[in-house]
Amino acid sequence: MSLSGYYICVVLLKQMNANPYIKFKRKFTLPTMIDLFHSGHQINTISSFKDLVSTPFHGDVNAICWKRKLIGDFSEIVNKIDLNENMIVVEQAELHELKLSKNGQLARDILLNDFNLLKTNGASPTLNLIRHYERDDIYPYFPTDVYSFHVDRSPIPTDTFLCTYHGEPSEIIPNSQAEQKVLVPEIRDELKKLYDGPDNGFESFLSEYFFDLHYRAKPDANLINLGIGHLWKIATDYPESQVLPCVHRAPKEKDGQTRLLMIC
Repeated sequence: MSLSGYYICVVLLKQMNANPYIKFKRKFTLPTMIDLFHSGHQINTISSFKDLVSTPFHGDVNAICWKRKLIGDFSEIVNKIDLNENMIVVEQAELHELKLSKNGQLARDILLNDFNLLKTNGASPTLNLIRHYERDDIYPYFPTDVYSFHVDRSPIPTDTFLCTYHGEPSEIIPNSQAEQKVLVPEIRDELKKLYDGPDNGFESFLSEYFFDLHYRAKPDANLINLGIGHLWKIATDYPESQVLPCVHRAPKEKDGQTRLLMIC
C-alpha cells in the first residue's frame, strides 16, 4: 500500500507538459550510517508482535522495531523463485509449492507466520521479490520514486509495516535531520516554474503530484539501517496524527542481489 502512491505519481508526472530538467546545486556531505539500536529517541524497540501492534507512537518516537534474529535460509527461497521482472509479488500458495531443504522450510515458516500475524491484525501484507524498483527519471533532481527519502500518506489512521528478509534493508532518518524539499527556496522556485495555475492552488499542486512527501538529508545526517529480519512499524502522515511521519527510503540494491521484502 505504501508504494502505490509513487507509481501513480510517476504516471501523473508524465502527463505534465513541462520542462523536465531542473537544476539544483548544493554542497553535500555524505550521511553516516549508524546502529539503529543506539539512534536516540526516534525508535522504540520491543520483543513481541503483540507489543509491536499495541505500542503507540508518542513524542519523537515514530518507528517501532520488533527486534528478531531469524533462523532459516531465505536465500534458498529467493533463488528458487523465477524473477522475470524487476519486481514480483510472491503469493503464499507459491511459497507452499517450493521444494526446500530443512533450512529453507524454516525460512518459509517464518514468512507464512508473518503473513498470518499481519492479516490477523487487519493488515494486507505483500511479499515482494525485488531486483529494483522503477526509477522516476522525468525530474532528475527531484525524483519521486521510493529511493528518495519520503513519508507515506493515508486519508485514514494507519501504520506501515515492513521487514527485509534478504538483500539490502530500508533506511530511515530522524525528522530533525531531514528537510522537506518543497520548503527549500531554490527547489520551491523551480517547482513554481512547472505550475500553471492560480497562486492559491500551488500547495494543492505540490500535494497532488506528491512533491510534498519528499525530503533530503541534511549535511552530516545519520541514516539508520533497518537491518535484516526485524519487523518494523513506522508512522504515516494522516489527519490528526499525534507524531511526525517516519522519513524513509528504499535502498539501492547491490548488483546481482535480490531483496525479499514484506510490506503493508
